[in-house]
Amino acid sequence: MTLDPRAKRFLDMMAASGPGDASRLSTAERREAFRSLMKFAGPAGPIGAVKDCVISQGPPPVRIRIYTPVDPADDPLPGLLFLHGGGWIAGGLDTHDVLCRALTNAAGCRTVAVDYPLAPEYPFPAAVSCAISAATWLFSNAEELGIDAQRIGIAGDSAGGTLAAAVCQALRPLGHRPVAQVLLCPIMDCYPATESRRSLDGYLLDNATMDRDLAQYVPAGVDRSDPRLSPLRAADLAGLPPTLIHTAEFDPLRDEGKAFATRLAEAGVKVQYTCHAGMIHLFYGLGAVIPYATKAVRLIGAEIRATLGRELESSNG
Repeated sequence: MTLDPRAKRFLDMMAASGPGDASRLSTAERREAFRSLMKFAGPAGPIGAVKDCVISQGPPPVRIRIYTPVDPADDPLPGLLFLHGGGWIAGGLDTHDVLCRALTNAAGCRTVAVDYPLAPEYPFPAAVSCAISAATWLFSNAEELGIDAQRIGIAGDSAGGTLAAAVCQALRPLGHRPVAQVLLCPIMDCYPATESRRSLDGYLLDNATMDRDLAQYVPAGVDRSDPRLSPLRAADLAGLPPTLIHTAEFDPLRDEGKAFATRLAEAGVKVQYTCHAGMIHLFYGLGAVIPYATKAVRLIGAEIRATLGRELESSNG
């Protein structure tokens, strides 16, 4: 295993200039640190159209941001619900704007990013409930949005990947059928005991910060094996949509992402798993400092385009 030189340089820079023990930051400081981190996504690329709107008055109000690609090829377009990362306590529409623009253009879809409520103000299951409501709203309003309701995928990165997986599991009995599940460096287990969590602690993510985020998100007494928190622990994964999972070789979350891919394949779900050599957590969102991110997002977008077009080949890598 060899860490990508640009990723290593970035980690060294963060270690030299960072705030020290991130697990001791206040919630406001944690959110500001995450906003600062996401500035390394680089400049916002061109997009066909962006529209912000409110789909629920809450509390809190639920905002979404709808992206249309530069060169839309279909009418209506495929759709992608996107749920951002940030440990359930940080992040929002602006932190992931650059990534959503790039994925929208690469995938040729209309992306709907969700500004779900954050902990500790809104602890579990608020974010999950909001994500499920946003997904059902999207299916119900697809025609008005210029989206093909038969070609909608659910995507998320990191903690947003957890939410995306929870949404796909929740939609099975509700009559809505996503045609894709897209998980980027997802958190799949809140009781992790993986080799990557042990050996890669501190590669952008550290266990102390993740534990603190989880403690703020999950109220005392809640069973963390609940599939809405730990999708890997769901008893039955059969019937889920074709799935794209991307992990990074130097990400503490790597092994649980791979384990989820294995379980999906065993359940008969079409799954395409990619572990990006030499990369760290969130690499796809750090294009200003890790050049490979641009190539990776194009690859992920192409896979989404194919999957939403019902072209996913069975691949259980």
